[in-house]
Amino acid sequence: MEIIQASSTSSPSLIHPPLRRSISTGIHLNSRFPPYSSILFLKPKLSQRAVAAVPTRAVLENSTSDSVATKVVERDLSLAIKNRALEISSDLKGTSIFLVGINSSYKSGLGQILADALRYYYFDSDGLVEEAAGGKLNAISIIESDEDGYLASETEVLKQLSSMGRLVVCAGNGAVKSATNLALLRHGVSIWIDVPLDMVAKELEDDKIQLSASDTPICKSSSEILDQLAALYNSGLNGYSTADATISLQKVASQLGYGYDELDAVTAEDMCMEVLKEIEKLMRVKKMMEEAARPF
Repeated sequence: MEIIQASSTSSPSLIHPPLRRSISTGIHLNSRFPPYSSILFLKPKLSQRAVAAVPTRAVLENSTSDSVATKVVERDLSLAIKNRALEISSDLKGTSIFLVGINSSYKSGLGQILADALRYYYFDSDGLVEEAAGGKLNAISIIESDEDGYLASETEVLKQLSSMGRLVVCAGNGAVKSATNLALLRHGVSIWIDVPLDMVAKELEDDKIQLSASDTPICKSSSEILDQLAALYNSGLNGYSTADATISLQKVASQLGYGYDELDAVTAEDMCMEVLKEIEKLMRVKKMMEEAARPF
């Protein structure tokens, strides 16, 4: 893991999280991309499940004991995430975090929770590329006529994001398909979020998530979508394996005592806590290596 710190002048201020800054993408694809598309920072925000639920008198009077217990657990986990983030933030020193793997609600959900806990900005790199293209339909049209140009635009967005600090980036599948892109991910900490493909397929069928323009399945039946996801997964596997750490939903479920048929009981907050633990380990190793390299 090679961590390259972004300069303080390029990092967003943490004093006002809603602050927006624009990035000029400077992407040219046969004049279909605007010459200097302005991309606005997304506001870091919590997922619905990450909002702490305080059991007030009204809640206690109007809720069942089970629902109150669930709210207390959610509150405690949210607090634990924030405390763990606070503990590692000094060692992290604003290093950006890149989440790789096939898009899923877990990947985007934990990304937003992580950004909120660390007081980072949250980005979806695919969304930025599509925004620069003028929308998803335009992006699909560009891919069909100039795939190489579209891949170049993905690299350009990653280049700009990797030059900054204090970001949590949900990186699209294109981020792991070239040596250039993988090198850009080395400017921060990369985490592979590994979610079973049948769960991703179900989310696609239920319209709970969307894949990027370059990854959108062209078939609609369950078996065809799963086959295409498998091909997408295999095409990115070598890139995923270069990540600094892997968070497997199945492994997290096992640690929490859930069986395979209970994987959906794992929350984005559960996954986020595991990401923070892995980041803490990575920062500890980095610190030890730095201390070992100091002259006597």
